[in-house]
Amino acid sequence: MEQQCNNPSSSSSKADRKTIEKNRRNQMKALYLKLHSLVPHQQHSREVLSLPDQLEEAINYIKRLQIDLGRMTQKKDSLKSGENSSCGRKIGLPLPHIEINSVDSALQVVITTSLDYQFIFTDVIRLLHEESVQVINANYTLIGDTIVHSIHSQMGECAPDQYGAARISERLKKFVGGC
Repeated sequence: MEQQCNNPSSSSSKADRKTIEKNRRNQMKALYLKLHSLVPHQQHSREVLSLPDQLEEAINYIKRLQIDLGRMTQKKDSLKSGENSSCGRKIGLPLPHIEINSVDSALQVVITTSLDYQFIFTDVIRLLHEESVQVINANYTLIGDTIVHSIHSQMGECAPDQYGAARISERLKKFVGGC
């Protein structure tokens, strides 16, 4: 009598296990498809990869990402360690820093400063106006605590030659260097 009671529950148990296993396989298949869709594939390869090959491809991709992340972390750390917090300057690029490019009558000025030197921008604009230089475009970009100012201008009739550009460049460098 005990065997008859165990039989119905036994066949029901087997059916439950089959259903559970089928659901697990379907879920794994969906997860494999999702993983496969997240990994970039080579365009020239049109052959269908086997599941082990797809997993190997995903593993290699993840390893490449980990290596890239390590490189980027090292680069970030080296950039951060290059900063001297006591004077707000970066090694190799003392702040404020100015670059001046002159082609014909066009003058481009790029000033890199920290937040402590915000006033330099208006003073450089004033200095350019004193030299009869017309500012065509000026903008800035804030990157962390560093500001990069870019000024595009046109030299006036008083300073159209290379000597005028050299004089303006010297004045700007002397002004920014004195800060």
